[in-house]
Amino acid sequence: MGDPTPARRPGDRSPWNWLLLIPIVLPLITTFFNAESPDLLGFPRFYWQQLAYIVVGVCTTTLVYQLTKRRGEG
Repeated sequence: MGDPTPARRPGDRSPWNWLLLIPIVLPLITTFFNAESPDLLGFPRFYWQQLAYIVVGVCTTTLVYQLTKRRGEG
C-alpha cells in the first residue's frame, strides 16, 4: 500500500494566511458590543454588527484565496 501520510505541497504557508485571523479575532473583542446605539435601519447594534462580521469574513477569505491561489492549477 501507499504512504498513509498525505503529500504536502511546498509553499502552503503563505504569509497572507495571517489575514484569516481578522474575522476570528474581531468578533471576540467585547468592547465593540458595549453599546446599545447606533441603530441601523431599526436594527440594534448587536444584530447589524453580526451581519457586518459575516461580510468581513467573506471579504477576507476571498482576498486570501485570490492572493494565494496558484496560477495554472486545476
